[in-house]
Amino acid sequence: MTLIEVLVALLVLAIGLLGAAALQLNALKYTDSSTMSSQASFVAYDMMDRIRANPDADYRLSSLAAAPAAANLNVPRTQDLVDFKNNITNFAGPTGEGVITVQNGWVMISVIWNDARATNTANAQQTFTVKSRVVADPKATP
Repeated sequence: MTLIEVLVALLVLAIGLLGAAALQLNALKYTDSSTMSSQASFVAYDMMDRIRANPDADYRLSSLAAAPAAANLNVPRTQDLVDFKNNITNFAGPTGEGVITVQNGWVMISVIWNDARATNTANAQQTFTVKSRVVADPKATP
């Protein structure tokens, strides 16, 4: 083997290793994004189940800032909304957001978080939304 052949082999090996490293970095990035989506799904469906368990309460929430304080946790609605806020804050940090809308027996829950790592942009908001009928008779909604 000549020196040129060895250098060419090393160049090919280096390019292959750099490609494998880039592939691994992308896999980590998208795995993190998938984990965030899964956690948002768990939080939204958990809240939907809590609303189904207590359909007479008013769960409307325009933002997490409007969520009640943890002062009166003996009221199921208050406990549910405090848990909803804590769950979002725990997985998404302080920039996470949650919105609950109730209309004509339908409940829509949106969980919003910053997914900048996966998109390589500074403010990449991702949203997971679940919508379900909670009350069988829409006239019975508050």
